[in-house]
Amino acid sequence: MIPAMRDGRQADTDRRRQRVSTAIKNATKRGDPISVSGIARQAGVDRTFLYRHRDLLAQVHAAELEPAGQDPAGASPVSRASLQADLVNAQARNTRLSARIRQLEARLSEVLGEQAWRESGLGAPADIDTLQAQITRLEQRNVELTAQAEETRSDLDAARAANRDLTRALNQRG
Repeated sequence: MIPAMRDGRQADTDRRRQRVSTAIKNATKRGDPISVSGIARQAGVDRTFLYRHRDLLAQVHAAELEPAGQDPAGASPVSRASLQADLVNAQARNTRLSARIRQLEARLSEVLGEQAWRESGLGAPADIDTLQAQITRLEQRNVELTAQAEETRSDLDAARAANRDLTRALNQRG
């Protein structure tokens, strides 16, 4: 390559590098969001230029993570990464609260529905516990009577078998 051409290319690269550095400084001063695309656009270079010059790319990424300038109220500076983390946390909390609200709405609907059912007179009687206890007693009595009937049936079958045997024995003798 001709030395004049090489020197010209080097000078062009130096000018572009200077424009990128200036764009980073200006964006930082103004508190603008910093990204590779944004800096490349402001500097009038292609993004591939930044990716070919790793030191410039590192400066852009470092500027992305730096806190924005001090706000007038004197609060502490906040970085983009911390704001994104806060946003993710807020979205997760929002999701949890939405699920809890749906759960509470469903429970409220159940309770109001039961109350309306009872107050309308269409619902179950108020002495439902007494009726449940009576049902339990009757079911137990039913089980006892069924067992007693089985026992009586078994005794009757045994008596019939004994009666057949005796009748057969008498018929064979006589």
